[in-house]
Amino acid sequence: MKKLCLGLPKGSLQEATIDMMKKAGYTVIVNSRSYYPTIDDDEISVRLIRPQDMSRYIEKGIIDAGLTGADWVKEAESDVRVVVSLIYAKQQLTKVKWVLAVPETSAIHTVNDLQGKKIATELVNVTRRYLAERGIVADIEFSHGATEAKAPDLVDAIVELTETGNSLRANKLRIVETIMESSTLLIANHNAWEDEWKRTKIENLAMLFEGAIIAREKVGLKMNVPNGALDQVLKKLPALRKPTISSLSEGAGYAIETVLDETIARKITPELKRAGAEGIIEYPLNKVIL
Repeated sequence: MKKLCLGLPKGSLQEATIDMMKKAGYTVIVNSRSYYPTIDDDEISVRLIRPQDMSRYIEKGIIDAGLTGADWVKEAESDVRVVVSLIYAKQQLTKVKWVLAVPETSAIHTVNDLQGKKIATELVNVTRRYLAERGIVADIEFSHGATEAKAPDLVDAIVELTETGNSLRANKLRIVETIMESSTLLIANHNAWEDEWKRTKIENLAMLFEGAIIAREKVGLKMNVPNGALDQVLKKLPALRKPTISSLSEGAGYAIETVLDETIARKITPELKRAGAEGIIEYPLNKVIL
Protein backbone atom coordinates (compact mmCIF):
# COMPACT_ATOMS: atom_id res chain seq x y z
CA MET A 1 0.00 0.00 0.00
CA LYS A 2 1.22 3.48 -0.87
CA LYS A 3 1.79 5.83 2.03
CA LEU A 4 2.28 9.54 2.44
CA CYS A 5 4.78 10.44 5.17
CA LEU A 6 3.40 13.50 6.98
CA GLY A 7 5.29 15.58 9.49
CA LEU A 8 3.42 17.27 12.33
CA PRO A 9 5.00 20.04 14.44
CA LYS A 10 6.13 18.95 17.88
CA GLY A 11 5.88 21.54 20.61
CA SER A 12 3.71 24.62 21.04
CA LEU A 13 1.79 24.13 17.79
CA GLN A 14 1.21 20.40 18.32
CA GLU A 15 -2.10 20.55 20.19
CA ALA A 16 -3.62 23.15 17.85
CA THR A 17 -2.57 21.07 14.83
CA ILE A 18 -4.07 17.85 16.14
CA ASP A 19 -7.29 19.71 17.01
CA MET A 20 -7.40 21.18 13.50
CA MET A 21 -6.89 17.71 11.98
CA LYS A 22 -9.72 16.35 14.15
CA LYS A 23 -12.03 18.97 12.66
CA ALA A 24 -10.75 17.99 9.21
CA GLY A 25 -11.79 14.41 9.87
CA TYR A 26 -8.54 12.79 11.06
CA THR A 27 -8.02 11.33 14.52
CA VAL A 28 -4.38 11.55 15.57
CA ILE A 29 -3.32 9.86 18.81
CA VAL A 30 0.01 10.82 20.34
CA ASN A 31 1.85 8.61 22.81
CA SER A 32 3.85 10.82 25.16
CA ARG A 33 6.94 8.61 24.67
CA SER A 34 6.76 8.24 20.91
CA TYR A 35 7.49 10.45 17.93
CA TYR A 36 5.23 8.30 15.75
CA PRO A 37 1.55 9.13 16.39
CA THR A 38 -1.19 6.93 15.00
CA ILE A 39 -3.74 8.24 12.51
CA ASP A 40 -6.98 6.71 11.29
CA ASP A 41 -5.87 6.70 7.65
CA ASP A 42 -3.94 3.69 6.41
CA GLU A 43 -2.49 5.76 3.56
CA ILE A 44 -0.72 8.21 5.90
CA SER A 45 2.17 7.68 8.30
CA VAL A 46 2.80 10.47 10.80
CA ARG A 47 5.93 11.66 12.54
CA LEU A 48 6.39 14.46 15.07
CA ILE A 49 9.23 16.81 14.12
CA ARG A 50 10.38 20.10 15.57
CA PRO A 51 9.07 22.95 13.38
CA GLN A 52 12.62 24.31 13.12
CA ASP A 53 13.74 21.09 11.39
CA MET A 54 10.65 20.26 9.33
CA SER A 55 11.48 22.01 6.06
CA ARG A 56 15.01 20.56 5.92
CA TYR A 57 13.72 16.99 6.19
CA ILE A 58 11.05 17.68 3.57
CA GLU A 59 13.58 19.27 1.23
CA LYS A 60 15.72 16.11 1.50
CA GLY A 61 12.71 13.84 0.86
CA ILE A 62 12.87 12.11 4.24
CA ILE A 63 9.33 13.42 4.82
CA ASP A 64 6.87 13.91 1.94
CA ALA A 65 4.92 16.81 3.41
CA GLY A 66 4.41 18.56 6.71
CA LEU A 67 3.15 21.50 8.70
CA THR A 68 5.53 24.15 9.96
CA GLY A 69 5.88 27.90 10.23
CA ALA A 70 6.78 30.12 7.30
CA ASP A 71 9.41 31.59 9.63
CA TRP A 72 11.30 28.30 9.89
CA VAL A 73 11.16 27.69 6.13
CA LYS A 74 12.65 31.14 5.62
CA GLU A 75 15.23 30.62 8.35
CA ALA A 76 16.44 27.35 6.80
CA GLU A 77 16.17 28.72 3.23
CA SER A 78 14.62 25.38 2.27
CA ASP A 79 13.63 24.61 -1.31
CA VAL A 80 10.16 23.14 -0.81
CA ARG A 81 6.71 23.39 -2.38
CA VAL A 82 4.35 25.65 -0.41
CA VAL A 83 0.93 24.03 -0.80
CA VAL A 84 -1.21 26.30 1.35
CA SER A 85 -0.94 28.88 4.13
CA LEU A 86 -3.10 28.06 7.14
CA ILE A 87 -3.88 30.87 9.56
CA TYR A 88 -3.87 29.27 12.98
CA ALA A 89 -1.52 29.43 15.93
CA LYS A 90 -1.16 28.15 19.49
CA GLN A 91 -3.86 30.37 20.98
CA GLN A 92 -5.69 32.17 18.18
CA LEU A 93 -6.65 32.02 14.51
CA THR A 94 -4.03 34.58 13.64
CA LYS A 95 -0.56 35.07 12.24
CA VAL A 96 2.31 35.28 14.69
CA LYS A 97 5.07 37.89 14.64
CA TRP A 98 8.80 37.93 15.17
CA VAL A 99 9.52 41.26 16.81
CA LEU A 100 12.57 43.21 17.83
CA ALA A 101 12.11 44.00 21.51
CA VAL A 102 14.15 45.87 24.10
CA PRO A 103 13.77 46.69 27.80
CA GLU A 104 11.22 49.42 28.51
CA THR A 105 14.00 51.76 29.70
CA SER A 106 16.34 51.09 26.75
CA ALA A 107 17.67 53.96 24.64
CA ILE A 108 17.04 51.85 21.52
CA HIS A 109 14.00 53.22 19.68
CA THR A 110 14.58 52.26 16.02
CA VAL A 111 16.44 49.56 14.16
CA ASN A 112 19.20 52.08 13.40
CA ASP A 113 20.03 52.20 17.11
CA LEU A 114 21.17 48.56 16.95
CA GLN A 115 24.49 49.39 15.27
CA GLY A 116 27.17 47.47 17.18
CA LYS A 117 24.68 46.04 19.68
CA LYS A 118 24.18 42.44 20.81
CA ILE A 119 20.95 40.62 19.92
CA ALA A 120 19.71 37.18 21.03
CA THR A 121 17.25 35.16 18.97
CA GLU A 122 16.38 31.71 17.64
CA LEU A 123 15.77 33.27 14.23
CA VAL A 124 19.40 34.10 13.54
CA ASN A 125 19.53 33.98 9.73
CA VAL A 126 16.34 35.96 9.17
CA THR A 127 17.44 38.58 11.70
CA ARG A 128 20.90 38.86 10.14
CA ARG A 129 19.44 39.36 6.66
CA TYR A 130 16.91 41.88 7.99
CA LEU A 131 19.62 44.01 9.58
CA ALA A 132 22.01 43.66 6.62
CA GLU A 133 19.33 45.01 4.26
CA ARG A 134 19.25 48.13 6.45
CA GLY A 135 23.02 48.49 6.74
CA ILE A 136 23.12 47.50 10.40
CA VAL A 137 26.05 45.49 11.76
CA ALA A 138 25.28 43.82 15.07
CA ASP A 139 26.37 40.79 17.08
CA ILE A 140 23.58 38.22 16.69
CA GLU A 141 23.75 35.16 18.93
CA PHE A 142 21.59 32.05 18.91
CA SER A 143 19.28 31.71 21.89
CA HIS A 144 18.45 28.24 23.18
CA GLY A 145 15.39 29.51 25.05
CA ALA A 146 14.20 31.93 27.73
CA THR A 147 15.12 34.71 25.32
CA GLU A 148 12.99 37.34 27.10
CA ALA A 149 15.11 36.99 30.23
CA LYS A 150 18.39 37.86 28.48
CA ALA A 151 17.80 41.59 28.08
CA PRO A 152 19.24 43.83 29.39
CA ASP A 153 21.89 41.94 31.40
CA LEU A 154 23.18 39.62 28.66
CA VAL A 155 22.12 41.34 25.42
CA ASP A 156 20.87 44.73 24.30
CA ALA A 157 17.85 43.45 22.38
CA ILE A 158 16.03 40.28 21.39
CA VAL A 159 14.10 39.07 18.37
CA GLU A 160 11.32 36.89 19.69
CA LEU A 161 8.14 35.20 18.51
CA THR A 162 4.90 36.62 19.88
CA GLU A 163 1.24 35.87 19.39
CA THR A 164 -0.38 38.17 21.94
CA GLY A 165 2.55 40.19 23.31
CA ASN A 166 1.68 39.18 26.87
CA SER A 167 5.01 37.48 27.60
CA LEU A 168 6.97 40.50 26.39
CA ARG A 169 4.96 42.87 28.55
CA ALA A 170 5.32 40.56 31.55
CA ASN A 171 9.09 40.77 31.13
CA LYS A 172 8.97 44.58 30.81
CA LEU A 173 9.98 44.59 27.16
CA ARG A 174 8.64 46.87 24.44
CA ILE A 175 8.44 46.19 20.73
CA VAL A 176 10.62 48.33 18.45
CA GLU A 177 9.83 46.74 15.07
CA THR A 178 8.24 43.66 13.54
CA ILE A 179 10.84 41.57 11.71
CA MET A 180 8.33 39.29 9.97
CA GLU A 181 4.87 37.80 10.22
CA SER A 182 4.45 34.05 9.97
CA SER A 183 1.64 31.59 9.40
CA THR A 184 1.55 27.81 9.41
CA LEU A 185 2.36 26.29 6.03
CA LEU A 186 1.59 22.91 4.54
CA ILE A 187 4.73 22.24 2.52
CA ALA A 188 5.80 19.34 0.32
CA ASN A 189 8.91 17.81 -1.16
CA HIS A 190 9.19 18.59 -4.87
CA ASN A 191 9.50 14.94 -5.90
CA ALA A 192 6.53 13.97 -3.76
CA TRP A 193 4.53 16.76 -5.39
CA GLU A 194 5.36 15.37 -8.84
CA ASP A 195 4.07 11.92 -7.80
CA GLU A 196 0.42 11.94 -8.91
CA TRP A 197 -0.85 9.78 -6.03
CA LYS A 198 1.03 11.74 -3.34
CA ARG A 199 0.07 15.07 -4.87
CA THR A 200 -3.62 14.16 -4.81
CA LYS A 201 -3.30 13.05 -1.18
CA ILE A 202 -1.56 16.30 -0.23
CA GLU A 203 -4.13 18.40 -2.10
CA ASN A 204 -6.91 16.57 -0.27
CA LEU A 205 -5.25 17.35 3.06
CA ALA A 206 -4.91 21.01 2.09
CA MET A 207 -8.59 21.26 1.17
CA LEU A 208 -9.76 19.61 4.39
CA PHE A 209 -7.36 21.60 6.59
CA GLU A 210 -8.52 24.88 5.06
CA GLY A 211 -12.13 23.84 5.53
CA ALA A 212 -11.51 23.03 9.20
CA ILE A 213 -9.91 26.41 9.86
CA ILE A 214 -12.66 28.36 8.09
CA ALA A 215 -15.27 26.45 10.11
CA ARG A 216 -13.75 27.40 13.47
CA GLU A 217 -15.19 30.91 13.25
CA LYS A 218 -18.52 29.98 11.65
CA VAL A 219 -21.76 28.27 12.63
CA GLY A 220 -24.75 26.86 10.85
CA LEU A 221 -28.15 28.44 11.45
CA LYS A 222 -31.56 26.85 10.81
CA MET A 223 -35.00 28.38 11.32
CA ASN A 224 -38.60 28.27 10.20
CA VAL A 225 -40.24 31.44 8.87
CA PRO A 226 -43.96 32.11 8.38
CA ASN A 227 -45.05 33.19 4.90
CA GLY A 228 -45.49 36.84 5.78
CA ALA A 229 -42.11 37.22 7.49
CA LEU A 230 -39.75 35.86 4.82
CA ASP A 231 -38.62 39.18 3.32
CA GLN A 232 -38.07 40.75 6.73
CA VAL A 233 -35.97 37.80 7.94
CA LEU A 234 -33.85 37.66 4.76
CA LYS A 235 -32.95 41.35 5.14
CA LYS A 236 -31.33 40.56 8.47
CA LEU A 237 -29.59 37.39 7.33
CA PRO A 238 -26.09 37.59 5.81
CA ALA A 239 -24.77 34.39 4.28
CA LEU A 240 -21.51 32.80 3.21
CA ARG A 241 -23.07 32.42 -0.22
CA LYS A 242 -26.87 32.54 -0.27
CA PRO A 243 -29.20 30.96 2.29
CA THR A 244 -30.99 27.75 1.39
CA ILE A 245 -34.75 28.27 1.37
CA SER A 246 -37.25 25.41 1.13
CA SER A 247 -41.02 25.27 1.55
CA LEU A 248 -42.57 23.74 4.65
CA SER A 249 -45.35 21.18 4.26
CA GLU A 250 -48.93 22.33 3.86
CA GLY A 251 -47.82 25.83 2.90
CA ALA A 252 -46.87 26.68 6.49
CA GLY A 253 -43.96 28.88 5.46
CA TYR A 254 -40.28 28.30 4.80
CA ALA A 255 -37.24 26.56 6.26
CA ILE A 256 -34.03 28.56 6.00
CA GLU A 257 -30.49 27.29 6.48
CA THR A 258 -27.25 29.25 6.19
CA VAL A 259 -23.63 29.51 7.35
CA LEU A 260 -22.27 32.69 8.90
CA ASP A 261 -19.68 34.03 11.34
CA GLU A 262 -20.39 33.04 14.94
CA THR A 263 -19.99 36.65 16.08
CA ILE A 264 -22.68 37.72 13.62
CA ALA A 265 -24.99 34.87 14.63
CA ARG A 266 -25.01 35.91 18.28
CA LYS A 267 -25.87 39.47 17.26
CA ILE A 268 -28.69 38.79 14.80
CA THR A 269 -30.41 35.79 16.42
CA PRO A 270 -32.61 37.99 18.65
CA GLU A 271 -33.32 40.20 15.63
CA LEU A 272 -34.37 37.16 13.57
CA LYS A 273 -36.71 36.09 16.35
CA ARG A 274 -38.30 39.54 16.46
CA ALA A 275 -38.62 39.53 12.66
CA GLY A 276 -40.74 36.36 12.86
CA ALA A 277 -38.28 33.45 12.69
CA GLU A 278 -39.20 30.40 14.78
CA GLY A 279 -37.37 27.26 15.94
CA ILE A 280 -33.95 28.85 15.46
CA ILE A 281 -31.15 26.29 15.78
CA GLU A 282 -27.44 27.15 15.84
CA TYR A 283 -24.94 24.33 15.39
CA PRO A 284 -21.14 24.03 15.19
CA LEU A 285 -19.31 23.09 12.00
CA ASN A 286 -16.31 20.86 11.40
CA LYS A 287 -15.44 21.92 7.84
CA VAL A 288 -16.54 24.58 5.39
CA ILE A 289 -15.27 23.87 1.88
CA LEU A 290 -15.55 26.97 -0.29
